[in-house]
Amino acid sequence: MESDIRELNQEYLTGERALFQGRKLRIVNTIFADGESPLKHSEDIELVGSMFKWKYPLWYSRHITMKDCALFEMARAGIWYTDDITVEDTLMEAPKAFRRCNDVRLRNVSIPNAEETLWHCRNVHIENVTAKGEYFGMNCENVRVDGLTLYGDYCFDGAREVEVHNAKFLSKDCFWNAEDITIYDSFISGEYLAWNAKNVTLVNCTIESLQGMCYIDHLVMKECRLVNTTLAFEYSTVDADITTKIDSVMNPAGGTIRAEYIDKLIMEKDRVDSSKTQILCRGESSFPEKSV
Repeated sequence: MESDIRELNQEYLTGERALFQGRKLRIVNTIFADGESPLKHSEDIELVGSMFKWKYPLWYSRHITMKDCALFEMARAGIWYTDDITVEDTLMEAPKAFRRCNDVRLRNVSIPNAEETLWHCRNVHIENVTAKGEYFGMNCENVRVDGLTLYGDYCFDGAREVEVHNAKFLSKDCFWNAEDITIYDSFISGEYLAWNAKNVTLVNCTIESLQGMCYIDHLVMKECRLVNTTLAFEYSTVDADITTKIDSVMNPAGGTIRAEYIDKLIMEKDRVDSSKTQILCRGESSFPEKSV
């Protein structure tokens, strides 16, 4: 009931575990200064316009909402082992946020130091988020993205069941070892895209990559553009519909590749069976350069 909720307004809290095991709190315009784990083991907490300036603010917590808040750099490793948390309109300067959390919703959030953020989390919804840092989203499961701008290598390594819409990635080695990945209407630039992945689908995407999309078991590309993409599809099984030319293709394991034309096709007969791959070029009847 509403009367059960206690409000704290414009408090300045210090010391370790300042609100340890807090329950049914509405915390407004409050500063959590020095002191670790201020809201450890908390439950049913609403945070509005509040600031965290020290480590481990929300561990083992449940049913948390944060709006118009800020996590300063030293609020590192801030949200671990926490279930059912919504973060909106918030600045998160602290690295290593969100570890082994469940039911995470991020909306209109900026994470300029996002290294090792969102690790081993389940049931994650990301909307209009900007992040910069390496190893974002590692080993996450059941992730829905609608609007993500990410600067940082190795993102979503080992992730499972990820659906992405309207994203921009500047990221080397992204989606490595991942499985059941679907990406719509997005831009990805980075070397070695999605190596060792399984069941990857790209729809209406623009890709720029050196040795991108190699070692993939079941890659599907629909109406995609490949810009400055070389040595693509090595040892991948692929069904690719590319609306542009491809700079070079190397040793696909099998499937069909459709493109305007391919500048260089490399099919090494001692490494792959070229009869397993069908190449269809709309703009050229032969390849300018072919290696066998």
